[in-house]
Amino acid sequence: MTLKPTTSSDTRLGMNDPITRRDFLGSALLGSGALLLESITPAELLASGDEFTGYGGVGEYSTSNGNTLAVMQAGHTIRDGVYDQLPKDIIDTGETYDCVIVGGGISGLAAALFFQRQARPGMKCLVLENHPIFGGEAKQNEFLVDGKRLIAHQGSAIYQLHSPDSFIAQFYDSIGLKAQKLDYQKWAGPSPEMPLSQTPYEAIGLEHGQYGFWFGAKFGRKPGMWLIDPVGKNLKGAPVSEATRTEWLRWLKGTPVQEDHFVHPKVEGDAISRYLDSITLEQHYMERFGLSRETVRTFLSPVEGGGSGLGPDALSAYSDYAYEMLHPLTGEGTRDQMFPGGNTTIARLIVRNLIPEALAGPDSVTAVTANNVNFAALDTPQNSVRVRLSSTAISVNHDGDPGKSNSVSISYLKDGKIYRVKAHSAVLAGGSWTTKHIVQDLPESHRNAYAEFHRSPCLMANVAVRNWQFLYKMSMSGCRWFEGIGNYMEVRKLALTGVGDSSIGPDSPIVLSLKILYSYPGRSTAEQGNLGREELLGTSFRQYERQIREQLTEMFAASGFDAKRDIAGIILNRWGHAYLSPQPGFFFGREGRPAPREILRHAPFGRISFANTDLAGAMDHRYSILEAHRAVRQLLADDLTN
Repeated sequence: MTLKPTTSSDTRLGMNDPITRRDFLGSALLGSGALLLESITPAELLASGDEFTGYGGVGEYSTSNGNTLAVMQAGHTIRDGVYDQLPKDIIDTGETYDCVIVGGGISGLAAALFFQRQARPGMKCLVLENHPIFGGEAKQNEFLVDGKRLIAHQGSAIYQLHSPDSFIAQFYDSIGLKAQKLDYQKWAGPSPEMPLSQTPYEAIGLEHGQYGFWFGAKFGRKPGMWLIDPVGKNLKGAPVSEATRTEWLRWLKGTPVQEDHFVHPKVEGDAISRYLDSITLEQHYMERFGLSRETVRTFLSPVEGGGSGLGPDALSAYSDYAYEMLHPLTGEGTRDQMFPGGNTTIARLIVRNLIPEALAGPDSVTAVTANNVNFAALDTPQNSVRVRLSSTAISVNHDGDPGKSNSVSISYLKDGKIYRVKAHSAVLAGGSWTTKHIVQDLPESHRNAYAEFHRSPCLMANVAVRNWQFLYKMSMSGCRWFEGIGNYMEVRKLALTGVGDSSIGPDSPIVLSLKILYSYPGRSTAEQGNLGREELLGTSFRQYERQIREQLTEMFAASGFDAKRDIAGIILNRWGHAYLSPQPGFFFGREGRPAPREILRHAPFGRISFANTDLAGAMDHRYSILEAHRAVRQLLADDLTN
């Protein structure tokens, strides 16, 4: 790789500064027994990773930040049909399992746990996971900044409180998540206390006047301008028209024009659910809040609708309400919950239950957070459930007629070699974008259904800063902007899990998470996803790093931010298929045709059942668990594991 000459801009931004990266390589070298170097050249740094993946942090997730180059390349062999015809030198492991589960995210891990708990004693299960560590998108990044360990989520983040007698609450309790409501860091800054969010998506400062909107060149402001407390000031001073101001305020204050006529769906599939699924989320916002299309696309896209990856113009309106159908607790004291590393903790708790030797200590949040994974224990013959990492499933096929076959063959790629195992049954718990390719004998009805599953990408950029005085000086705990890279960020209190500081103040090192989505309003759902992937996969780590440093410098230099001094590290988590983006008709079908997800959920295909949050249409780990429960129950009920 040829290094580009250092420019004055690079120097100012800290692009080639060894200090901001000292922890990067130093921690990696310490992990391998080498000494921490005092000075590291850019060439040495770049040689420590690839231009795509970049730095992965420290700890157990350091080689698994999103879809790394190795994971992406293995996945693309499936897309490109490289193994449609399996080679003759395939290695038969000689293993036969009662169930093989493809995918080691929360859905796959939950399926393994349900199988372990409900199958007959002695039955064996294998989980194949393509990443170097389990969890799927429920993984974390770890930084070491000035001697402090900082943790942030890579993807799956939120969990909510549920009634103790609900299925979800009982599942949480069964894996060791006994106290659903978490305790969070205390305020350690100057008085008065600044209210902080518990998640990167809460924006609590907006209601307390400690939030800002940034308007730059797109709005004729160069240099740009901040509007602090935009709601309290009724957007006075914002460089927008009076008509836009009126519309936008209705949205920000939650005062819809159709409140008397709109009723939230009560259960999945009721009349209001079906109406919402017949229109786009953009149309729904326009109807309910009296917004113009331009206002939606300028100020709401892609953040509103971001839970499905794209802007409201490309999504079913029901996608905004699908989460409510899980019926979490509401009311005072029921704010969204989040562990420092997001739902990584839930994935680790499930693994601790599956294979106790894999994580030392009790089934508790503090134990699975503080203790390291015993990777050697994950895949041993004595386990009733085995988890095989860095194993990309490339082919799943019934051995004979699917309706009569007694077994399924599963082939996977590991360390450059192709292996094959057999199973009496299989759960496909990976994403729709791979499942439709690897099930070789998938019937046309299922292929047509999967053709209606559209996925969109996401880049989760975690930026570790040595302190957040530059925000505090502006009386802001969070902000939004409408051009450049990303859309918003938030200072958050971390849940107390036995790791990290118990308090937070403006001098505390923190991680700011920038969720970067790719929307192209006016284009089809499928086209937007494809264009986003091209952008995500075609941009180097260095290009993204420069964009992030430039964005933060433009917005915060005036309040004292210095990218060279203040940024301690950047980790990029690229998810090429992060979200299912459900188009109108996805949930309940159109023109008399069944919904595509119901074709896959209705019954197993031969000895194969399908899980993953895809099938719920809402990217939420609770749906991952529910879909896993259904898939395993179907196999056991039909006695397909023998």
